[in-house]
Amino acid sequence: MPSAGVRQETRDQVSHITLDRPEALNALTPAQRDHVIGLLGDASGDPEVRAVVLTGTGRGFCAGADLRGAPAGGDRVPGDVARTIRLGAQRLITAVLDCEKPVIAAVNGTAAGIGAHLALACDLVLAAESARFIEVFVRRGLVPDGGGAYLLTRLIGPQRAKELMFFGDALSAADAERLGLVNRVVSDGELDKTAREWAARLAAGPTRALVLTKQLVNASLDSDRATAFAAEAAAQEINMTTEDAQEGVASFVERRSPEFRGR
Repeated sequence: MPSAGVRQETRDQVSHITLDRPEALNALTPAQRDHVIGLLGDASGDPEVRAVVLTGTGRGFCAGADLRGAPAGGDRVPGDVARTIRLGAQRLITAVLDCEKPVIAAVNGTAAGIGAHLALACDLVLAAESARFIEVFVRRGLVPDGGGAYLLTRLIGPQRAKELMFFGDALSAADAERLGLVNRVVSDGELDKTAREWAARLAAGPTRALVLTKQLVNASLDSDRATAFAAEAAAQEINMTTEDAQEGVASFVERRSPEFRGR
């Protein structure tokens, strides 16, 4: 169901999902979070969508979950918190990781808490020079959610992940790139242009091959060698049935550029 504060537009086979609540630095309400999850699912299943760009408006990419109106405490039934996290923050990150299209994060400003994890779950991360990444949970006496420990440890290792999560200091775009959290830092004025250029390249690519590659990479650190090699062989078997794989081989033999259709 559509939700105020989130915009979506499909252009040139790219789904552009924009968090549009700049007065709150695009902090996500539960309804907005669920809408983003739905939009990622729509993109995943739509053969006319071949890439996704996720960004925000104003000074923030996403300042995390909107906690205004949330209960501060009180009696809880055991299991309530775990269920809320599982069906909320974790489901959002899972929607990005499992999206069957490549997802680009164009981080235009502050990415804090679940907002940082939303960006880091994406397949490619572009950051404006003004962007900042903040593991804000410790500042509120909270444990990171939305797969933060899972994502950060795999991206930068346990010591660096602990440093960011223990202190909650703001990380500049330049430092995020140095640590390997960001693919590219560009000027604020070039962010949208660069995101559109990258998305266009992905949308012109062999979509099924890209998705199978995404799945292999995402699973690689959780697999032993035998499992990883079996998954690779299975992915190759599936991909060789696609029109794009046949076009790729034919174009090589015919010495021409391939024309992939995402099928």
